[in-house]
Amino acid sequence: MRARASCTGACVTRSSRRFLAVIPLCVAAAAFARLGPGDAAPAVLGVAADGTRVKVGQSAGKVTIVTFWASWCGPCKRELPILEGLQRAGWGRVQVVAVNIEEREKFRCMAPLLAPLALRITHDEGNRAQAAYGVNGIPHMVVIGRDGKVIAVHRGFSEDEIDDLLDEINEDLAAK
Repeated sequence: MRARASCTGACVTRSSRRFLAVIPLCVAAAAFARLGPGDAAPAVLGVAADGTRVKVGQSAGKVTIVTFWASWCGPCKRELPILEGLQRAGWGRVQVVAVNIEEREKFRCMAPLLAPLALRITHDEGNRAQAAYGVNGIPHMVVIGRDGKVIAVHRGFSEDEIDDLLDEINEDLAAK
């Protein structure tokens, strides 16, 4: 009976090891999961220059556009002023959050230069927002409806997509 108990213990241990070996794979897969229309938007949106943590819920009742960007990204730099224009045209019903993916020190140097833009600028501390939103390249934009659910995900940037973006925003604002 003792040998049998030992065998059972060894089997459980082997099974446990296999199970524990699979956990990192599941976590990695979840980190690169693609967010899509209808999914609840992850709460995390980074940290503002003043140290305030920014979350999706702070824009409740507004269409929220979350864009991931970096200073070295040409399309990102063209996109930010356009998104600011959309936010201004939204008359308080549209909020843009621009999440910088660079090192914290680089973000601290850039934040004052971006102050003229009326956007909520944040830094992705520890890459948490990128992981939550499934970002693996920039620019990467997520449009979130007033209900907190993802309306659309745009990868890359082209001025030809502005009309589609306007349609997505207006459709959500028109819905009851």
